[in-house]
This record gives sequence, C-alpha cells and structure tokens, in this order.
Amino acid sequence: MSKSSTSSQLSSLKKSVAPFEKNDRNRSINQMFNTLGPLFLLWAAAYFSLSVSYWLTLLFAIPAAGFVIRTFIIFHDCCHGSFFKNRKANDILGTITGVLTLVPYRQWKRSHSIHHAGSSNLDKRGIGDIWIMTVDEYIAAKPLQRLWYRIYRNPLVMFGAGPIAVFLIQYRFNVKSARRQERMNTYLTNVLIVALYAGMIWLVGWQAFLLVQLPIVFVSGFLGIWLFYVQHQFEDTFFEHEEEWSYVMAAVEGSSYYKLPKLLQWITGNIGFHHVHHLAPKVPNYNLELAHNATPPLQKATTITISTSLKALRFRLWDEQNKGFVSFKEIKDRLRQPLPAVEGLKIQKTGLQAK
Repeated sequence: MSKSSTSSQLSSLKKSVAPFEKNDRNRSINQMFNTLGPLFLLWAAAYFSLSVSYWLTLLFAIPAAGFVIRTFIIFHDCCHGSFFKNRKANDILGTITGVLTLVPYRQWKRSHSIHHAGSSNLDKRGIGDIWIMTVDEYIAAKPLQRLWYRIYRNPLVMFGAGPIAVFLIQYRFNVKSARRQERMNTYLTNVLIVALYAGMIWLVGWQAFLLVQLPIVFVSGFLGIWLFYVQHQFEDTFFEHEEEWSYVMAAVEGSSYYKLPKLLQWITGNIGFHHVHHLAPKVPNYNLELAHNATPPLQKATTITISTSLKALRFRLWDEQNKGFVSFKEIKDRLRQPLPAVEGLKIQKTGLQAK
C-alpha cells in the first residue's frame, strides 16, 4: 500500500469518526458515578461478607474487579485527553483513577502514546506492549534468551504472575528516561496508594484488607493483561516492518474487535472496539460502538469472541514468512536447521527488559 493511498484512507476514516470524538461532560460524570459507586459498594459488601463466608466474599470481589477494569477505562480515556474537554480535569481524574488501579498516570500516558504510534510495527517494539519475538529472532537468540522468552510467554506466568509483577512492582518505579513531571507523578501515586491502603488497614484491619483487596487486584490485573493481549494477538492480525507498516492497517487489521456479551462490554467500557480506538484515540469510550456502527470500513475488522480468543493462548512467535502466529512446537524442525541469514540479528526486547 502506497503512502499516498494510506494517507487518503486515514483522512477519509478520520473524517467519518470525527463527530464521535466530541466528549459529553454529563455522560462522563455519569460514568464516574456508575463506575466508582458500584466499586466502593462491592468492596464494602466483600468486607462485611467475611463474617459469613469467604466464598461469598469472592463472589463480591470478582465483580468488584470488573469495576476496577471499568475504572481503568476512565483512566485510559484521561490519558488520551478524551474523557473531559479540560486538560487539567483529565490530569486530576487520571491521577486519582491511577491510584485506584495502581497505575501511575504520567508514566502510563507516555508509554501508551508510544504504543499507539508504533503498534504492529516490528521495528518499534519494546515500550508499552507485550513482548513478541519473530521466528527468526527466536532461532537466532541464545539459549538463555529463548528460555526467558518461553517463561515470559507461558500463560501461567503472563496471566498468573503478570498481575503481581506489573501492577504491584513494575509500576512503582520510573523508567530511566522519565522526565521530572513523570517521576513526580509516580512518586505521588505511590504515596497516595500507601496512604489509601494504610487508611483502609486502619479501618478494617490488615487481614480483612488483604482478604478482600488481593483477589480484586489479581483478578482485575489478570483481566487487564488478557484484554491487552487479545487486542493485538489474534489470527489474521497485522505486523510489518517500518517500510510496509501503515497507521490505518495497524488500527483496522492489527487491532481486534472483541465482541463481548453486552454486560461485559459495558463493564469493560467498550474497549473491545479496539480497532476504533487505535484509529481515533480521542473518541471517548462511550462513543466507540457508535463510531464502529457508523463507519462501514471499520466493521471489516477481525471479530473475535470469548471462545475464539482462547486460541491466542497458543500463540508464541510471529512468523514473518506466513504472516501469522505460531507455537513453539510448530518451529521445532526449523530450530534444527542452520540459518546463517539470521546470525547477528538484533533481538527486539520488551519494555520490561528495556528498563
């Protein structure tokens, strides 16, 4: 696809979704109340149920985790400046919701903007994304690099240890390249998290706090990582090097339409319409479905469901020859063959390693 053709397509699609980029202050405020209100009520219900049964506590904790995801969507919109028209309002609410979701606002805003700028670009991996190696990179890698990658891509590690590693540990620290404002925001977020958690522990006791909060943090972290994973790692997705990459292709073909049941769609703030979001990040979450329905070209995006998305658990490496994901098992024969062409190939590292 030529650059001029891509530019023309982008201009046309942008024009189609432009009306949906306008946020509605009343809808945004409504969303704050119908998200944070249920979150606090479910947390309280989980706490009071401890005296009845811990199974009942978990029954409240799981939907509470869903509302943490919904809170994160508000945070996400604030990072894009799409939740409110006023920049300061987005910054303040973004920082507050960042405390509730354990994510520093300025740090994530920067890494996420980098993710948007280079999504599906094989030459721009490493920040704000999930680590993907190509088949050739994996074959050229040293044994220890392969082992580390296999551990990283193991579903039990990614979705089991991942929520703890990312939300409780990684986000507590700044990256080396962070500027002063970003660093200070991370420090502020950490201080506010400590203050909030200390207050809750003083109010309900440390044991009760952990029994309620830990499952909420784990389940919401698991769901958050899963959503981010399947939004770009699915059958028929798009990955190319810089010379063949285009913004439109990355948005429409490299981002999925995760078609969820209506209740789950609401809880996740319409983020399943990820192709629309990547095309036009300024569209607030409550307008994503409207933009999708009003723009026929966007309806051609790859649609995945809960059942079909489970196939992504087998995806391990990107095969540049066949333009698709493969498992480790599928490349066993190729590992036994010498490939001098990949010697000296630079291994693209994940953002976690780059730090």
